Amino acid sequence: QVQLVESGGGLVQAGGSLRLSCAASGRTFSSYAMGWFRQSPGKEREFVAATSSSGGRTMYADSVKGRFTISRDNAKKSVYLQMNSLQPEDTAVYYCAADLSRRRISAAQAMSTSYDFWGQGTQVTVSS
Repeated sequence: QVQLVESGGGLVQAGGSLRLSCAASGRTFSSYAMGWFRQSPGKEREFVAATSSSGGRTMYADSVKGRFTISRDNAKKSVYLQMNSLQPEDTAVYYCAADLSRRRISAAQAMSTSYDFWGQGTQVTVSS
């Protein structure tokens, strides 16, 4: 079992920045890949970013590439999402997720079905 708790969401103006955090407990954090997804009202949950178990490999959705950065600190059992140049279309509930079956990442990380555990989400609202 893995428990995930997100924090760091809030209201920010367009062009601003936020840093989301996700704290994990349970199974050895350094043994599995992690991802971030988001969901806005009326839309399906969409992939944002993923990182391998070591943090050495990352991948991003095209919509956030160059603006968002995923990172992890295995000693602190946490994964982060640094979001810069935020736009109103980034408004959503952001979720972190754990993929216990993989250390390395692949195209499969873009699918929500690849993940075994999810956090409760944190709201990000970007005003224009």
